[in-house]
Amino acid sequence: MSSPTDRRSFLASVAGAAALLPSRTQAQTPVSPVPTQRDWSGDPPVHYPDPDVIALNPSFRKYIIGNTVIKRLHTGTQWAEGPAWNGVGKYLLWSDIPNNVQMRWLNDDGHVSVFRNPSGYSNGNTFDFDACQLSCEHGNRRVVRYEHSGDVTVIAEKFQGKRLNSPNDIVVHPDGSIWFTDPMYGILGNFEGYKGTSEMKPAVYRVDSKSAQIEKVTDAPDQPNGICFSPDYKKLYVADTGDSHNIWMGDVDGKAARNVKPLLKMEIPGSGAPTYADGIRCDVDGNIWAGALPGVQVISPAGERIGMIRMPETCANVCFGGPRRNRLFMTGSQSLYAVYVETQGAHIT
Repeated sequence: MSSPTDRRSFLASVAGAAALLPSRTQAQTPVSPVPTQRDWSGDPPVHYPDPDVIALNPSFRKYIIGNTVIKRLHTGTQWAEGPAWNGVGKYLLWSDIPNNVQMRWLNDDGHVSVFRNPSGYSNGNTFDFDACQLSCEHGNRRVVRYEHSGDVTVIAEKFQGKRLNSPNDIVVHPDGSIWFTDPMYGILGNFEGYKGTSEMKPAVYRVDSKSAQIEKVTDAPDQPNGICFSPDYKKLYVADTGDSHNIWMGDVDGKAARNVKPLLKMEIPGSGAPTYADGIRCDVDGNIWAGALPGVQVISPAGERIGMIRMPETCANVCFGGPRRNRLFMTGSQSLYAVYVETQGAHIT
């Protein structure tokens, strides 16, 4: 067993290595978006600190844990999406859209199994304040809730008599309302759903918990995709995977979002090439963690890109989970990844 002195020396060395992260001056130097060559099976292990968790601004350093690394927890999916943490069951749920299944990773022993088959070609998932699962189904062009009884309740499938396109991602508000995005990806072909005809412009919607009435929140984004609230629920963020390449921001005003405007145009750090934010989540400090090339990008509430996590696969979506909500789960194309961070998710999933 190591002595307290040995442990202090070890932690000091880790801290010293972390101090080599970019300073304010160094942050102006382009950082390569290419991840470090490594064996993602975890054998051999990676030296601390993880070389692919990078501070683009000194403000991001406090979120980096020097003695933890990115882990690949599972591989073999076709297109991994929609991670959601269940705090009651202590498991991570996510969608494999083309395979029409939902998968589950258990926190206790890391066991992975098929959770729901078929899944309606589900994309985004979350849990409401009653711990019921909510899913966006590409295949059925609807949003559903899985009740504890096993019944399925349809939350939304039409607006003003017209079918939704293909609900994509979803969040819940403390007033019980359900907010979701509705781009066209599930009806563009037969790989992630069923090829179909769009009946209305992509938009963001809100479903009232009491009346079940559906209202359009905004249709400013070209293809609204990821969605999340600020920690105080006063801001709404929407990732646009359409032509704008923006993350949009609006003021939450009851049933609507006011003053919707671009927060940041997404680009790949180090190259300046345009990219998109896909799934997004906020931490308790209001930073936005976005699935985006080269893996995850972290954006401050002021719209400044402050950090990134380089991954060997395109990251579609993220969520915070684990018993302390301080583990970032990342769905990356064919695999599920996770890394501990020195912050927590702002909301229940």
